[in-house]
Order: sequence, then structure tokens, then C-alpha cells
Amino acid sequence: MDLGLKNRVAFVAAASTGLGRAVAGRLAAEGATLAICARSRQTLEAAAEEIRASTGATVSVVTCDVTHEADVRRAIDETAERFGRLDILITNAGGPPSGGFAQFADGLEPYRKALELNLLSTVSLTQAAVPHMRRNGWGRVVAVTSLSAKQPSTSLLLSSIARAGVLAFTKVLATELAREGITVNSVCPGFTLTERLSELAEAEAGRNGIEMEAVYEQWRRDIPAKRIADPAEFADVVAFLASERASYVTGVALAIDGGIIKSLY
Repeated sequence: MDLGLKNRVAFVAAASTGLGRAVAGRLAAEGATLAICARSRQTLEAAAEEIRASTGATVSVVTCDVTHEADVRRAIDETAERFGRLDILITNAGGPPSGGFAQFADGLEPYRKALELNLLSTVSLTQAAVPHMRRNGWGRVVAVTSLSAKQPSTSLLLSSIARAGVLAFTKVLATELAREGITVNSVCPGFTLTERLSELAEAEAGRNGIEMEAVYEQWRRDIPAKRIADPAEFADVVAFLASERASYVTGVALAIDGGIIKSLY
């Protein structure tokens, strides 16, 4: 299937590793022109070179801390100025620390940081990108969240709160922008083989006094598909939502989770 992404310009946040890196590579393979951002220029340059070598795509590197509003606006505007347009925005950021209420009971600062990292960064990136999409009458916003946005976790309290806010924000935004040819969707990845998952497994193992492999095995047992996802499987779905083919899909919070989320919606 031709996704209609050739020569579209995409900005992918937190794209030096993990899910963002996988999405960037998939969009590039479909013919999109990319700007990728992260805080570390060294890891960004390495990711960009790998993507260029494997796909032949044009990939620009923009250092950016998505929790800093001015940084975000500069990165988005630089991308639109360089390529003359901006069609696709993938919002993404690392996750906040794991833990439940007892671990974060001494004040509000961890909550503020989580909201800045996962919710407010999504708002900021979208505020900067949507005006460029409006000028072209076409756009795709895909917000990367987590299964915890739909199925809150006692060990991922901060993530559950912040990412649920992203679902609400994108739903409202989708309703407002649909008539302008701009779709807005969220994706809720489940257990996927990334550095973030390794960090969560290590933390879980430490809290329970068990080996990390025991944590992975428990997760595999809980997932109806009985396996942990490869980032490429996640990236394939995001690429579709960012494509011409998904023009009538908007306001969706799509689980990519092997069936682990039990809710109907």
C-alpha cells in the first residue's frame, strides 16, 4: 500500500532512540523528509546517519528539550523554514519515574515535572506545528502516549496522570481541526522492547527483589499475545495514522499493546 508520504515533511520528537527512532525510520522508508529532535546532538546525529544510510531520506537534526517552550517553537519553525512546510508531527517524550503514591507523597514537584514532560510538551509542540499545517490545509498529529493512559498502573502513577491528559487534549484538538484537513490521533503502546522498558523492568525487579527476567516473564504472561512488541510493529501503525490513507481517522486513542488493555474504548 502506498501511504502517500513521499515528500511530506515530518517532525519526530525524542527520535534518537526507542519508539521515536523507530517511527522516524519508518516514515523515512515511506519517502518522508524528516526533522528529528532530542536533547543530545551526538545520539541524534548517529540516528540520522543510520536513517539516511538505510533509506536515502533527507534527515535534519534539531537539538531540543521538549519541556522548554521556546526551544520547541524554535525547532518547529526552523524545520518549516528549512523545508518550506510541515505536514506531520509526532509528539513524544521519555517517561517520568515509575512508582506509586507512596513514592511521590512528599510534594508536587514530581507531578509538575511529569506534566511538563508528557502533557505540556505535547501541547507546546502542537501549538507550534499546527499553524504551519493550516497554511497547507493538510496535517497529521500523532501523540505517543502509553497503555497507562487508558489503563492506569499503580507502579506508573505519574505516567498514568500525564498521559491521560494527552488523550483528552488530542480528542478536543481533533474535533476542532477535522474540518481543516488536519487529523489528530493518539497511540498507546504496550510493552515494547526499548530502553525505557528495560528501565521499568529494572525498577520493578528492585522493588520486588527479583531478577529482571522474572519481570519480563510476568509481563509476557499478562499480555494476551504472549510476547513483547518490536518497535517496528509500533512504527508501522504510526506511519499509517500519519499517512494520506488515514484521512478519515481522527480523535482516536489507538492501543498497540498485544491485547493487554481491557477497556472497551
